[in-house]
Amino acid sequence: MTNEFVLEAISREFPDSVISNETSYDFLTLEIKKEDIKKVIHHLRDSSLQFNFLTDICGIHYPETPEKELGVIYHLHNMMDNFRIRLKVFMPRENAEVDSMTELFAGANWMERETFDFYGIKFKGHPDLRVILNMEDLGYHPMLKEYRLEDGSRTDKDDKMFGR
Repeated sequence: MTNEFVLEAISREFPDSVISNETSYDFLTLEIKKEDIKKVIHHLRDSSLQFNFLTDICGIHYPETPEKELGVIYHLHNMMDNFRIRLKVFMPRENAEVDSMTELFAGANWMERETFDFYGIKFKGHPDLRVILNMEDLGYHPMLKEYRLEDGSRTDKDDKMFGR
């Protein structure tokens, strides 16, 4: 299995779903339309491509691009061929919602809850979408890049110590 083969298979099956693709460090990464991500992942799992393991779901925040401010990243693994793929979807912050993958992969449950907890991204169809790591009354999503990394009152640390 090669990156070119997988890209061609996905592009042939979903010609309008793939927004962009790149291969960095020999790792195929596809940006998929938000409304198509569930059917693409379903196809990857149930087709001859056999991506049968969901390694990770995580969020990302790009505050400088409002139309693609929040994103969800999916890592899938074909265990038979030891092949991995990364899929990304992006959305504006005011409509931060994407389909849940819990019907396809039971392990998506806690990963989606963590992403909701830290980024505020909602997963449509999730069986129990609620906070799991932060306090319920926290009132914000701590991984968003609108909060300082360090306490401003600290005098023993400054940003240059952290490469900024």
